[in-house]
Amino acid sequence: MPWYAWLILVVAIGSIVGGLMMLRDTAKKLPLTEEQLRKVHERNAQMDAKESKDL
Repeated sequence: MPWYAWLILVVAIGSIVGGLMMLRDTAKKLPLTEEQLRKVHERNAQMDAKESKDL
């Protein structure tokens, strides 16, 4: 492969890795109230029960 193909490949991979690292660094936890957490846990339990029932 010519040198410029390697350069394009390195730039593309660097762009992907850099974007993923920036996304990871800017990710923040979503603050939920106790009521919201309770609803999420209840919904997860219902879905798990439904999925196990379907199998």
